[in-house]
Amino acid sequence: MAFQRRRHHERMVTAARMSGMTAISAAALFIFMVVAFLTVLAPPLVDHPEFPNPPEHSRRARHSSMLLENPVEMKGKVSGGEIFRVPSGGDMQGSDIWESKGSRYFYGCSNASKEFEKADAIIYPDRYLMISTSGGLNQQRTGITDAVVAARILNATLVVPTLDQMSFWKDASNFTEVFDVEWFISSLSKDVKIVKELPSKGGKVIATPYRMRVPRKCTPRCYQNRVFPALLKKHVVQLTKFDYRLSNKLENDLQKLRCRVNYHALRFTDPIRKMGETLIKRMKSKSKHFIALHLRFEPDMLAFSGCYYGGGDKERMELGTIRKRWKNLHESNPDKERRQGRCPLTPEEVGLMLRALGFGNDVHIYVASGEVYGGEETLAPLKALFPNFHSKETLANKEELSPFLPFSSRMAALDYIVCDESDVFVTNNNGNMAKMLAGRRRYFGHKRTIRPNTKKLYSLCQNRTSLTWDVFASKIRTFQKGFMGEPNEMRPGRGEFHENPSTCICETKSEAGSSAQVQQRVELKDGRDNLSKSDALSGYDEQDWGDWDYDETVPVGKALPNRTAVDDTDLEEFSD
Repeated sequence: MAFQRRRHHERMVTAARMSGMTAISAAALFIFMVVAFLTVLAPPLVDHPEFPNPPEHSRRARHSSMLLENPVEMKGKVSGGEIFRVPSGGDMQGSDIWESKGSRYFYGCSNASKEFEKADAIIYPDRYLMISTSGGLNQQRTGITDAVVAARILNATLVVPTLDQMSFWKDASNFTEVFDVEWFISSLSKDVKIVKELPSKGGKVIATPYRMRVPRKCTPRCYQNRVFPALLKKHVVQLTKFDYRLSNKLENDLQKLRCRVNYHALRFTDPIRKMGETLIKRMKSKSKHFIALHLRFEPDMLAFSGCYYGGGDKERMELGTIRKRWKNLHESNPDKERRQGRCPLTPEEVGLMLRALGFGNDVHIYVASGEVYGGEETLAPLKALFPNFHSKETLANKEELSPFLPFSSRMAALDYIVCDESDVFVTNNNGNMAKMLAGRRRYFGHKRTIRPNTKKLYSLCQNRTSLTWDVFASKIRTFQKGFMGEPNEMRPGRGEFHENPSTCICETKSEAGSSAQVQQRVELKDGRDNLSKSDALSGYDEQDWGDWDYDETVPVGKALPNRTAVDDTDLEEFSD
């Protein structure tokens, strides 16, 4: 019995020892597996920020580079063991991303028809129309364009429009400091009579302007019914807050007049044009092609749109404080706004979109923007994706920019010029500058203009770490079909005319076209900003940020008290 008890005791001890060893082995195996797993997730040493960059040929040999977010490197494990990483090189997917092959068959054509009478035959000498524009540079540009057409409809002489000096931007510039007024008057002389100021009689102006406002999208009949009687009685009528006050759809000759004004007669002053040309030359000296990005990620834009980007209470408080400037803005659901594509993409999301479309990290990018919300921290991911990052402030020194710095409209004009001449223009909202440049680039040869499909891209970017890069990039390219600025992407008559001037775009079915068509194309190309007088005078549901209506304190179509400055508390347009 004693022997059996000893044997049983020895078996128990042995079993306990083996159990202990098994537990230790299992623990050791678990630790080994954790270390191995972390090793797989860790970036290669050559990707680590503490190591110098490898030679260019070495980077090309590797399949992937990096993805930055705020601005720490982020890598997500996905099914199949692959890691979401942005390739360093571009991938054009067999197509030329810099231009559309079909663009060669389209050209601008805005000459008046034979039936369009000359100004001398229709303008009455005792009718004067004055216009007060509204908003930033590009919103005012729409107002000036439509003012010329409104004067033509009313058979009135147009007084050179006054620019908005009372809005958010507080820019004291007048028309002659931004636009070439002599060119503006002479190039439109056969269409509308334009004078710099009201004529005087006996040292006094001929009449006190009768001030009024017309509704948004006012048709020619609307002008005849609302403005014409006042013009007959008072002889001088001033239309205030003049932005988007003319119908989008007009007869062809009036639409073509819009194009002659916007694309030929409205030319910036020499100092602005020369500085703009300098910036373009400096961009082109760095690379054969370049992208211009209208980032529009300033605090005022984000506050006005009611969007939220994950910055917690600090962001809500800062943007909420700015938003209080406009008492009549409705309450918004920030998450819903982003889901429905009504918010700008973040700089990082724009960069990811461009890389997915095939632009490599060697591409030079010009960013047209004011003060970006979040500063350098917000821009860091975009700069990591596109290290060749430029702006007017980096291309020119303070001395060169000093004549323009105090004036937002002149600084915006410099961005306008560079964006217009870029090989690819990328918008990050559907506001006034985006629309004006998209229309201009269509008119002058359908140069590539990319609009983010924000509704689709937002959700995709939010879930990107659950995808491989190849899958993510493929989805981006799919979602961006119809948003790449291809000819016929927008049906004629769709959207704002300033964005889609379809009446002023002609098509030739052959590559060369007839000799007349070729001559017309040469005239328009040469006339972008230096059109000779003879040439100038010959004749979908989508997010829309450029035409939000305002809470106006004076009923439309009613007279305003005569005063030198409108003291309305209207909301300014924030999509320039």
